[in-house]
Amino acid sequence: MSGFLSSSIARKVAMALSALFLIIFLLIHLTVNITSLFSENVFNELSHFMGTNFLVQFLMQPILIFGVVFHFVMGFVLELKNRGSRSVKYVKYNGAANASWMSRNMAISGGVILAFLVLHFIDFWFPEMNYKYIEFLPEDPTRYFAELQHKFTNPLRVGAYVIAFVLLALHLLHGFQSAFQSIGLNKYTKCVKTLGKIYAIAIPAGFIIIALFHYFNH
Repeated sequence: MSGFLSSSIARKVAMALSALFLIIFLLIHLTVNITSLFSENVFNELSHFMGTNFLVQFLMQPILIFGVVFHFVMGFVLELKNRGSRSVKYVKYNGAANASWMSRNMAISGGVILAFLVLHFIDFWFPEMNYKYIEFLPEDPTRYFAELQHKFTNPLRVGAYVIAFVLLALHLLHGFQSAFQSIGLNKYTKCVKTLGKIYAIAIPAGFIIIALFHYFNH
């Protein structure tokens, strides 16, 4: 694996595949969470299924955690490699002339998103693990909606979520198209650009709406 990832092309493909995996996960995550806007019962049922299903908990969840860590580690590795290669160019590199703000600052937006993910784990994943595997509390299929609402009573936390998802939108505006190009789907560039813009705006906007909705309706 280390030999495979030593290749620049291989690193980009691995980065792209992890990005596509996380793109699919975000869509699934939003689909579940957005039901909390119109049905407490449906949200509780879906959350209970995701929180108790063996395959989700012991197969998909570890894969997801690995995917998140791999994506961000690989992203920072690529950024360092790119900076190193630019530093030895004979022609002066002008980032502003050759790339958009989004593509030049993927590491910055990625770092902020990573910090947000840590907050998200502290808010939701750690308490869930404590509930199930440390305190061994009896499973309550109706607890999820109330827990979600409680997390969005703090305006500072809601503000952090909104900022993080705005940065996620900027990150996705470049990352979505870049991921498809890295796996050789350049001939679909126009379609990917359009789809990428829709996804990059709609998915973060959905999460922002959820946070604001529960903040103003708790």
